[in-house]
Amino acid sequence: MDAQVIFIQQDSSKWNRFTPNTTEWEILSELEVSNKDISINKTANDAFYESNLNSTLKKLKIKELFITGFATDFCVDATIKSALTKDFDITVVKNGYTTGDKPHIEAQRIVEHYNWIWQNLIPTKGRIKVLDYEELEITKTQQRTEVKNKQFPL
Repeated sequence: MDAQVIFIQQDSSKWNRFTPNTTEWEILSELEVSNKDISINKTANDAFYESNLNSTLKKLKIKELFITGFATDFCVDATIKSALTKDFDITVVKNGYTTGDKPHIEAQRIVEHYNWIWQNLIPTKGRIKVLDYEELEITKTQQRTEVKNKQFPL
């Protein structure tokens, strides 16, 4: 994927969790991080809320986001809906996010539910689509950004 990658990291030091520069806060070792990638801290489910994500995207003139991450039902959903109200074109990478089981519902059912919700949202000036990673058509001539959201393990 030839795109600007932005890693979003949860700073919950206010609640003694996900404190910057601690092991639980670090980006997962399975993810490849380039020196060209950008890291942005957030303190709420919505990655845009009181962070510099929106200003960074504007500075880079990015209008299309590819969103992946953890905590489908919290951070991923909040960030997608926030991006939509800011008129970004959004591609949710269907097999690029996850969540944990809840006492009343299994993670896979949550993911299926949100796939349906996002496919049926009424967009603003932007558009939204939900695609498997293998379905993505990304060329070097298109400027796109992948937003990876690292959030609470459930």
